[in-house]
Amino acid sequence: MKQLRFTFDVISPYAYLAFERLPQMLQGVSHEVTSQPVLLAGLLQHWGQKGPAEIAPKRDWTYRQVMWLAHELKLPLQMPAQHPFNPLALLRLSLACAPAGGTPNRWVCEQLLRHVWYGDGADAADAHRLAALAQRLAPARDPASAEVKDELKAATSDAAARGLFGVPTVEVDGRIFWGLDSLEMLSAYLRGDPWFSGPEWDAAASLPIGVRRSP
Repeated sequence: MKQLRFTFDVISPYAYLAFERLPQMLQGVSHEVTSQPVLLAGLLQHWGQKGPAEIAPKRDWTYRQVMWLAHELKLPLQMPAQHPFNPLALLRLSLACAPAGGTPNRWVCEQLLRHVWYGDGADAADAHRLAALAQRLAPARDPASAEVKDELKAATSDAAARGLFGVPTVEVDGRIFWGLDSLEMLSAYLRGDPWFSGPEWDAAASLPIGVRRSP
């Protein structure tokens, strides 16, 4: 049985779409998926990157593309009232629903992601909506506790240390598959595509750098 780790932040529409599509891509494969919430902003800061929503024309394109992708994949998606928003309350809530040091189950992750992207254009960070969601999920721990906050920080730091630079990312057998559009590649790997046994995977990481852009 393959052990997969799905790393996500609820702020990412691509993470929502990948989460919804992943079961279809894994049909027929013996697997177990662990869902790990992280703070995307922390990963971006670690690698010195800006998020798509921080670059005005890229922000516009991102929203158009994800709505098109949802249309193509026949998945419901409604942009929240504002984006980006602060996802910390939702991420901490997800971890509070898991035992100490654990990860939230698929149902909890589904509720959180759909709260943002399936919410009829409502504000994902609205206090009343967050309270109603918390009541429905009934977390065993306090989302505002130092323990939960530290777990989110540690999960984000650990993800960066493993080489993760964005979400969604699926890890399996020490390999990283990033983005919604990597799910077909992931499926091919899990189904034994011989390409992954060849030299190309490792060769891609050894290509020399010709020039570096000045900061």
